[in-house]
Amino acid sequence: MTTTPMNEEAGRLGFAEKAGYALGDAASNFYWKTFEFFIIFFYTDIFGISAGTVGTMMLVTRVVDAVADPVMGTLADRTRTRWGHFRPYLVWFGLPLAAAGVLTFTTPALGQGAKVVYAYVTYCLLMLLYTAVNIPYSALMGVMTPNSKERTSLASFRFVGAFSVAVLVQYCTPSLAQWFGMAPALRAQHSLLAHPGAWIRWFLSKDFLALPSDLARGWQLTMGLYGLIAVALFALCFLATRERVAPPAGQDPDLRGDFRALMGSRAFVVMIVVAVAMISAFVLKGSVSAYYFKYYVHRNDLLGPFLVSNALAFLAAVMLAPPVARRFDKKVIFMAAIGVGGAIILGFWFAGPGDIAWIFALQILSSFVIGFNSPLLWAMFADTADDAEWRSGRRNTGLVFASAIFGTKIGLAVGAWITGILLTWFGYVANVDQTARSLVGIRLSMSLFPGALLILSALLMKLYPLDDRMMVRIEKDLKDRKSQA
Repeated sequence: MTTTPMNEEAGRLGFAEKAGYALGDAASNFYWKTFEFFIIFFYTDIFGISAGTVGTMMLVTRVVDAVADPVMGTLADRTRTRWGHFRPYLVWFGLPLAAAGVLTFTTPALGQGAKVVYAYVTYCLLMLLYTAVNIPYSALMGVMTPNSKERTSLASFRFVGAFSVAVLVQYCTPSLAQWFGMAPALRAQHSLLAHPGAWIRWFLSKDFLALPSDLARGWQLTMGLYGLIAVALFALCFLATRERVAPPAGQDPDLRGDFRALMGSRAFVVMIVVAVAMISAFVLKGSVSAYYFKYYVHRNDLLGPFLVSNALAFLAAVMLAPPVARRFDKKVIFMAAIGVGGAIILGFWFAGPGDIAWIFALQILSSFVIGFNSPLLWAMFADTADDAEWRSGRRNTGLVFASAIFGTKIGLAVGAWITGILLTWFGYVANVDQTARSLVGIRLSMSLFPGALLILSALLMKLYPLDDRMMVRIEKDLKDRKSQA
């Protein structure tokens, strides 16, 4: 894959380089979307541990990230290779990440206590290796171009890759786990090569998910397949991209100074808090979706289409985000997207189990509205790196994105913890008919709780100080400083 050279005058990137960068997030989302939508369900209904234990594990293991994420960001900032600071990590850690994914989704024949220990160890390992790849990948966006508007375009490409894979993961993961877990004789009854059309209809049918299957083995093999694809995509991303924005000449290593520079940027602090609240809401609603369709709607076969409608609506919004961001201020778009989207999600509370059209309409509309913030979030984190450099004279792109990734993982952990606590509080028991109280908890977790968190996030964004006019000033001042240096 060739890299289109950048127009240095305007800071513009070619289509091939943007598309190549998008492949990295496509690879990452084989893991992130599995975390967001399926990992709690896997641990409770396949692996066999309680929802409360899972929620606590998700929160406790973030202690490791509190150390690992800033260390990884600082290490990436100080990495010196002929390929740059960040790109090498895509190929160095892609294969270990794939192996950790398989181990995490392996169900060992152990006692309950030993299984919990196994879950803690493998999940920690998986998140550490995800950190080793995804922090450098995210930081790469901040050094491919100094142009704030071009970063928004780059982030949109990134999320086209992300949500394209999300469609696959959200729709096909339960069916793939079912397929890989079937006995060979049962699979042989339907030949993919001989009758592809009939096989696809069978694979996507409601009856298919009701067939006998060793789901523990199926989930393990599914993650093995995802890992191999991700390794290839990370390698292509490495080949397609270049790093161009360097730290100020003569900047000495100073981790304490880097942290002071970040915490002196109000924009950065606001974005971290908002990211935690927003991701918590996404994870809470996403995680409970499997329970919602299995126990409330009683249509487990609709979970895949429901999640895919989310990804497709997000994808449509992501593709429209760059032209909208050129006409309106990023901060205004961001606030409107999560505030209005959160209000729409509240409507799930009023949907009955038979209101399928209403449920899908709410999903599509809320996902489309919220989808406009996806590329803006990461473009705005890149802007906070410029703001920190402008205020302090120190550039720490890796540390900025390490902190951003840590914020999203805290959001993942808090969302999972809230899900586990709520399911336990309302009396959820796996693989049995739920009580009326348990169903109320599932409905609240699908509607009022995530909607309120998103509305709160929109209100917090009023404190964010970087509008588009301010970013033009910062870009000009930084360029002038480097010219003088």
